[in-house]
Amino acid sequence: MKHFVLGALAAALLASSAPQTTLAQPAPLTFVQAGRVLLDPASGKVEREKTLVVQNGRIVRVVDGYAAEAGARVVDLKDSFVLPGFIDSHVHITGQQGPSARLDEVTQSSADQAMIGARYAKRTLMAGFTTVADLGAENQAIFALRRAIAAGDVPGPRIIAAGSAISVHGGHGDVNGYSEDVMHVLRPGSVCSGADDCRRAVREQVWKGADIIKITATGGVLSNTAAGLGQQFSQAELDAIVDAAHRMGRKVTAHAHGGDGINSFLKAGGDSIEHGTWLDAEGIQLMKKNGAYLVPTLMAGDFVVGIAKGPNNFFTPAQTAKALQAGPMMLDMTRRAHKAGVKIAFGTDTGVSAHGDNAGEFALLVQAGLTPLEAIQAATVNAAAHFDLSNEIGSLAPGKAADIIAVKGDPLADVNTLRQVSFVMKGGQVAKE
Repeated sequence: MKHFVLGALAAALLASSAPQTTLAQPAPLTFVQAGRVLLDPASGKVEREKTLVVQNGRIVRVVDGYAAEAGARVVDLKDSFVLPGFIDSHVHITGQQGPSARLDEVTQSSADQAMIGARYAKRTLMAGFTTVADLGAENQAIFALRRAIAAGDVPGPRIIAAGSAISVHGGHGDVNGYSEDVMHVLRPGSVCSGADDCRRAVREQVWKGADIIKITATGGVLSNTAAGLGQQFSQAELDAIVDAAHRMGRKVTAHAHGGDGINSFLKAGGDSIEHGTWLDAEGIQLMKKNGAYLVPTLMAGDFVVGIAKGPNNFFTPAQTAKALQAGPMMLDMTRRAHKAGVKIAFGTDTGVSAHGDNAGEFALLVQAGLTPLEAIQAATVNAAAHFDLSNEIGSLAPGKAADIIAVKGDPLADVNTLRQVSFVMKGGQVAKE
């Protein structure tokens, strides 16, 4: 038997090393015929009657006119406006706010959350968002969902995942509002105190699989604690977090409402600000100096105010008070930041608001003073640059991922058109037509 096995192994090795006489067949082509197309949102130029040729998940060429080849798949978008797939820089895809949110936290397993995330991932993809950054979820759930989508087992956008946020003991991101016994069980390992402990938390989060480090630099609206919305980490802790992340090749983004937390994080060298509610003149200057991105998440502010003022308010008293304090500030903050020239990347904080409604952010950005084109740029070229993915996504060019969406009408005239995406291709695979 031993000689038989060794002989079979030798034969297999010889066969694998023998010259191959059968040539591999080239991958099939798909011809996407676009009536109007915004190939590069940075330019703002709308081109007409173009064909994007797709092979192996990538755009291989863009040609004039409506091209096709015998036997190839043709996608007819001659009556549509074609754009690159959108990027949402801030979601929480494994859950969604609602009356049962506090109960869900203690009844759902990691597996439950991954399956729920699969449902929301599909909704997000169908809305035209082909890439998202998930900035706070249970590690096993979000990393499993990220792998499943990458493998093609689950339909959804590609995921840039932070996993558990780096949070201060007792602050936003820690577990609050349950019995102490329950909170000890639910508390993630990413909660820390002191510079050395916070370095440990960052390193462990990278070890567990984080693509980006998310921290809660200030208090937050939805944490069930009356601890305010100001700075919660010390400057030494912030310095340690950013240094540890950068040494391990990860960017750091900060949930930050209060101006003190925003400015302290930016002084530590942080890369981007989520929310930015009380962004002041010093913060604006620091953002421009650092080249940091602002992710305004206007939908989240709009949503929490609506819940807090509504007849079916399911927030706790602490959440309600903070929602009414922060929510109304966010539109004016974005207006001031945009006017000052701060770089803006599109992000919704979806999971606070409903998954699949992400495109509602476009209209809010326009209310804050961006043009429809600038709002689209925030969700394409800006967001791609924010994540150092400009060579992969954000525009439609040879060599880039074939993330292609289409709408009827003209989104440069009416940004609300983007709420009704009629076609979605992600990585060369048609997801909606």
